[in-house]
Amino acid sequence: MPRIFCDSPIQLINSWSLPADTARHIQVLRLQPGDKFTLFNGRGGEFTSQILEMGRKEVVASVLSFNPVERELNAQIHLLMGMPANDKMDWIIEKATELGVRQVTPLMTQHNVVRLSGTRADKKTLHWSSIATAACTQCGRNTAPVIESPIELSNWLATELGSVSNPSFKWFFSLNSLARSIGPQIQELLKLPLNNNPHILIAFGPEGGWSSQEETTLINYGFTALSLGNRTLRAETAAIATLATLNLMLEQS
Repeated sequence: MPRIFCDSPIQLINSWSLPADTARHIQVLRLQPGDKFTLFNGRGGEFTSQILEMGRKEVVASVLSFNPVERELNAQIHLLMGMPANDKMDWIIEKATELGVRQVTPLMTQHNVVRLSGTRADKKTLHWSSIATAACTQCGRNTAPVIESPIELSNWLATELGSVSNPSFKWFFSLNSLARSIGPQIQELLKLPLNNNPHILIAFGPEGGWSSQEETTLINYGFTALSLGNRTLRAETAAIATLATLNLMLEQS
């Protein structure tokens, strides 16, 4: 059945005139009265629904049943991402959503090319959130990740890190020769009782990497410097490769 996102509260109901955006999506898919589809709002679970009436501007549906199914990882991954240039952040958020990330915080760092604030930051955050919900539609997730507004790394560490509930691991990726291999760190993760949903903070710098001052600050805040090997990967490649590895290991554990 087609999966359709609806940014509204959903409840079991015999007849419901769907919100305009949802109705437009159904019309684009050329569904017809009698067709069934899956409706979700990103807040958990999904609803089996059926079209009753199709109009030019209105679609009326019956919400038949609720399925509390979730397709989340058994770990809470919070991605801290130094914003890359151009539209690469769009791609990172799309793929990170598919790979089960629970939260994404775009970071502005000393080597950032892109810097956002005010209205521009708000518009970008809404844009990224819509990319995340579209990715949920495709991959089957029923709980959308939280996409935060861009924030300076120093501000996030000083004001937001304390609100993160008991992170089990805090990692940042570095080209420093003293950085540890990621392999043993993942083995330590797999020793934890994963039914407790361990919380993992993972930080990646932008294209220019972290400054030496930022690396020192991250270490002072309890982050461990990790390496992905002896090749220098693009920021977006490093992030997605790490998330894919974690997915594979967590799903097999």
